[in-house]
This record gives sequence, C-alpha cells and structure tokens, in this order.
Amino acid sequence: MKKEYNFLIIGFTIFTVFIVQYLLELRWQWLYELQLDENYKRWSGVFVGAFIIFQWILTITRAFKRLRIYAVRFTSLHKWVGITSPLFFYVHAMEFGYGYLALLSYIFFINMILGTINLDIIKSQKDWIFQSWMITHVALSIIITFLMFFHIGIVFYYK
Repeated sequence: MKKEYNFLIIGFTIFTVFIVQYLLELRWQWLYELQLDENYKRWSGVFVGAFIIFQWILTITRAFKRLRIYAVRFTSLHKWVGITSPLFFYVHAMEFGYGYLALLSYIFFINMILGTINLDIIKSQKDWIFQSWMITHVALSIIITFLMFFHIGIVFYYK
C-alpha cells in the first residue's frame, strides 16, 4: 500500500473513532472529569494551541527561500501531525462545544479531513484543483488560528 493511502486510512480511522465516541457518548470518565478542571483545560489548551501553531511551520518553510530545504521534511511531519489531530482535540475536549466553539470544532475537523484528502490522494495535474485545495486549506487554517486566539482571549478574560 502506498504511503499516501496510509495517511488516508489512518486519518479517517482516527476521525471516525472520534465521531463514533462523540455520537455514542463513549467516554473515558477519568479524562472527562479531568476536562472539567479549569487548570487542566488551560494546559491541554496550550497543547492544542502549540499543535496549531506548529502546523504553520510548513508555511514558513515554503515562504522563506533559505528554509525551503526543510519543506519536504516538514510536509511529511505536517501530514502526520494533521491526521492525528483528533487525538489532540480529544485530550482537550470530548465535545464540540456551543457557539464559536462549535464553529471552531467544525472547521477544525473539516480542515483535518481536507488535509487528509490531500493532493497526493487527489492526484490531479490541474492547477485549478491544486489552487482551490490549497486556498481552502490555508483559509480554514487562518480561521482556526483566529478562533483559537479569540478563544484564548475569552478564556483568560473570564478567568
């Protein structure tokens, strides 16, 4: 089996397990109770925030000429970290939340799925497909990052 299909299978498996546990309300009770603790929420949020910021390293390696030599290595790392992102989310929260948190959660998972069905899977040589995919993925990433910082502001404002 080709490596790119491993990303697809692993990514969809982790995503499906997350959705099934959410829909069937299957929980590790000890983790759920831990997530109710404000101190835990803040530190697990730091972990998720670090993951989101880390994902931007690929953009940085592509944007700066002298860092482009690292782009291939970071592309693979970016994909692996991306397909495991439901695990990061699960450690922080088992539910989608309400209001802007629901929006953040939905966009987070849509972008994860979009990243899982990446250009290695699509295998199209058409520029418009590449550009559409990339613009959508980056735009959703920008929205996620904005909502993450908004969430951090709300959390610490109402501390």
